Amino acid sequence: MILRRSAREWMGDAAVTAVGLAIGLLVLAGSREDYPAPTGWVDDVREAALGAVGLLVLMLFRKRWPVGVAVFLTFLGFTNSVSWGATAMSVYTVAVYRRWPSAIAVAALNATIVMLLFQLVSNPMSRQDRWEASVVFVLGYTVLVAVGMLVRSRRMLIESLRERARAAETEQLLRVEEARLLERERIAREMHDVLAHRISLLAVHAGALEFRPDTPAEQREAAGIIRQSAFEAMEDLREVIGVLRRDRPGTDDPERPQPTLADVSGLVTESRRAGGPVTLDEHVPDPGRVPSRVGRHAYRIVQEGLTNARKHAPGAAVRVTLDAATDLDIEVVNAVPPAKPGLAMPGAGAGLVGLAERVALLGGTLEHGRTGDGRFRLHARLPL
Repeated sequence: MILRRSAREWMGDAAVTAVGLAIGLLVLAGSREDYPAPTGWVDDVREAALGAVGLLVLMLFRKRWPVGVAVFLTFLGFTNSVSWGATAMSVYTVAVYRRWPSAIAVAALNATIVMLLFQLVSNPMSRQDRWEASVVFVLGYTVLVAVGMLVRSRRMLIESLRERARAAETEQLLRVEEARLLERERIAREMHDVLAHRISLLAVHAGALEFRPDTPAEQREAAGIIRQSAFEAMEDLREVIGVLRRDRPGTDDPERPQPTLADVSGLVTESRRAGGPVTLDEHVPDPGRVPSRVGRHAYRIVQEGLTNARKHAPGAAVRVTLDAATDLDIEVVNAVPPAKPGLAMPGAGAGLVGLAERVALLGGTLEHGRTGDGRFRLHARLPL
């Protein structure tokens, strides 16, 4: 745990240790100036060894046990002058990684010990010099604690913003997934009407064949099996749709007739009555030849395109194009007005997610986005 750090963390720890070393050397130089008594190589080795111990403890353990390291270095300072720099940086570390009461308590302990050393230990400094030195050390600890608390506040703010960003991203993913599931459920309900109609026709024809007087016995039996299977399929289908509708408000109402490609013109007319300049360019020779399921999805695509245009570009001209030369091409293009602060309507893109589900169900393609001439284009190609 102690050695498993990133390169950036090691660089930060090394920088803090280097600052502590610089402060310790300054304290050592000041003490040699105030105490000019000659020192031997033994004292130099002792200063270097004990100072190295303090700096090593600071670099390795300051983040894991900041308060313990600060207290240890405080008492280590009685034995040497170099470790005073490590002590000062340990106070800064406590302010960064612990709450303010711990930082103030550790700083007060160090400041008190420093002031007592200056006042009680006999030295050649005058009384005024000793008080000035004490004030300098107290101000230094105050600055370290203040800077450490500012760094802690900034880190907490950044972490809070990151947490909000992660929560917003998760919420967006949940909204998209919910929209996808709701669209699949809606598609399943629409398919229920289509399948129910076709299965009921199959059952009617099988029943007519079963009860015809001139039908051979073998064919009559086969027709009866087909009719019974169609009836059971209808029951199974109704049960599946019932599961989808369960716990959904308003699902007891009967399903409305599903739209077709021929209803797109009515949709455009309705948008014009609402005040939108919508143009329909239709190149479908025989709309009746377009399969009902393709026409139903085409209607929903145009409906979503017009809704997005009203929401994000109110009053802009919209052109709807339908072309059934080979496949069914659907295009909804509208101008994008310049963005105005405070007027942009929020959107989660759930409608486009639903369209992607519909198009993928038919094996088609869907494209949407801004064009080079400042317009928004929604294009879908549905195979016929």
